[in-house]
Amino acid sequence: MLATGVPSVYIDTDKGDDVHDAPTVDDVRADVNARMLDAIAGPAEALPVPVNEEMENARFLHERAYSVVRDIMQDGRMGKAVQVENVAALVDDITQSVVRNSGALLAMLRLKNRDDYTFMHCVSVGTLMVTFGRALGLRGEPLRQAGIGDFVHDVGKTFIPDAVLNKPGQLNDGEFSLIKRHPAMGHEILQRSSNVGAAPLDITLHHHERIDGKGYPEKLSGEDISQLARMATIVDAYDAITSERPYHHAITPTEALRKMLEWSSGHFDDVLLKKFIRCVGIYPTGTLVRMKNGWLATVTGQNSADLLRPTVRAFYCTRKREYFSPVTIDLARSSSHSIAEDEAPELWGVNPMVYLADKASH
Repeated sequence: MLATGVPSVYIDTDKGDDVHDAPTVDDVRADVNARMLDAIAGPAEALPVPVNEEMENARFLHERAYSVVRDIMQDGRMGKAVQVENVAALVDDITQSVVRNSGALLAMLRLKNRDDYTFMHCVSVGTLMVTFGRALGLRGEPLRQAGIGDFVHDVGKTFIPDAVLNKPGQLNDGEFSLIKRHPAMGHEILQRSSNVGAAPLDITLHHHERIDGKGYPEKLSGEDISQLARMATIVDAYDAITSERPYHHAITPTEALRKMLEWSSGHFDDVLLKKFIRCVGIYPTGTLVRMKNGWLATVTGQNSADLLRPTVRAFYCTRKREYFSPVTIDLARSSSHSIAEDEAPELWGVNPMVYLADKASH
């Protein structure tokens, strides 16, 4: 098994008897849930502006970021220098939005067009990096450079054919070797551009390295990977697995965090991963959740005192299969409502995003 690169397995006892001491699905789930709870223990930073008041600005910034990233990619494809100044100004404005209410921009990241995935992925990863970096205490130029790095981290993909990037089936050895070249190609593009700092160069070259040394392109491990590159690996993976792609279906943000905790011993810096979970919340703003009474609701804000009990806006009854007049519920103050599970909007044919801006309360 180790020869195949699989570090561990667990047994689904619903499909057969348990054997020896192999962990079961329930064992793994319980361990992951405990680690998630540990990650969010203690009060979080209170945000000064409600998410609905920041949504309009977040939409504008999201569209602007797409335009900036598109220009970067086009310039890279044509061999032109990357205009880092445009990215720096964008990062500064995103930082201000994050300070007011990070949930607004994080919710906007759920709006993705599969045909423009590479562009939107860079927008999402750059925004997540600014949010994550600020949560870790980065300010000023260090935060700006971290954000720039993640907005440009995939510029090397401009030289990878779309047929390879969007291949629905498994990549062959040659195709995977080509994919693994994009960090070095992006690094080369940025080196030819003026005013690109050390941090963006580092993030672009090393965002696919792994803690266990099995990443690429240089197979760095542990502390040999910079903290910024280890952070970039986390936000890159989180956005990738929560996005719909030709070769895999998107999973919910909450389930993505669970999976990343399962993989953390080899892929990620476990300490940084837990801090990322705390940063975005177990139920990030914009997530669709099912309440224990059967209602579907959109998470509209985080409660700084209890990240397990966000504010939600309920709008649909799964038992009656019908919509109702939306109501906002602060779960930290409600004894009669609680979350049962996160849900995939596609399964219910609903759009949770439309309920973020309504101010009505219950």
